[in-house]
Amino acid sequence: MFPLKDDLPTRSIPVVTVAIMAINVLVYLYQASLEVGGSADGARAAQAFAFEFGLIPCRVTGACRIAGDLPSPWFTVVSSMFLHGGFFHIVGNMLYLWIFGNNVEDTLGHGRYAFFYVACGAAAAATQVLVDTDSRVPMIGASGAVSGVLGAYLLLFPNAHVVTLVMFGFFWRILRVPAMMVLGFWIIVQVLNGLGSFGAGGGVAWFAHIGGFFAGMGLLFLVRPRSASGLR
Repeated sequence: MFPLKDDLPTRSIPVVTVAIMAINVLVYLYQASLEVGGSADGARAAQAFAFEFGLIPCRVTGACRIAGDLPSPWFTVVSSMFLHGGFFHIVGNMLYLWIFGNNVEDTLGHGRYAFFYVACGAAAAATQVLVDTDSRVPMIGASGAVSGVLGAYLLLFPNAHVVTLVMFGFFWRILRVPAMMVLGFWIIVQVLNGLGSFGAGGGVAWFAHIGGFFAGMGLLFLVRPRSASGLR
C-alpha cells in the first residue's frame, strides 16, 4: 500500500509540518550538493556529514569513542532526524508526514505538535539504541518521528479514509482504504521486519519505526489539549 492523500480537511495552516518538511529538504539538498560530480572526495564528504550529525548508538551508550571533532551524541538525537540516505528515503518520509501530519498538528496545535514530533523522534532513537547498543552505523532520517505521527493519527482518525495505490505484482489500483487498515498494515510490516533484522548490521532502523509509532500513541494522551473532544 502506498498512501497518496487522506480525506480529512484541516482548520488551520500546518505551519510546523511545512517548516519541518522545508528543513528536511534543505538539509537533503546540502547533503546532495556534497556529492555533486560523483567524485570520491564528494562521497567521503557526504559520509563524514552523516557520521558527524547522524546518531551513532555506541556513542550514546558510551560503548565506543569515534575519532573526530563531533557534536555531543545527545545533539545528534535531534540532528539525525533531518538527514536522509537518499532521494526515495526523504520523499517517502515527507509524503507520509504531509498526508498524516497536518491533521495531527491541527488537533494538537502548533506548539504541542512541535514538541510531540521531536519527542517521538527521540523515543524512536532510544528504542533503536536499546536494541543495537554497540552499533557504529549512524542512524539518520525522519522515519522515527514520522512514525509517531502515524501512531497518533491512527488513534485520532481511525475512521478516516486514505487514497492509496494498491499493487499486486504488475497490477495496481487506486482505492480509498480505511486509515486503520493502511496504518495497521504499516506497523505490522515494521514489526515483522524488525524481528527479522536481529543480528543484521546497518540497513533500515526498524525498531526506531516501531518505537516512534507506539511513543506517538502514548504521547498523544499527554499533549492533547483538554478542550479537544475524545479520540475518534
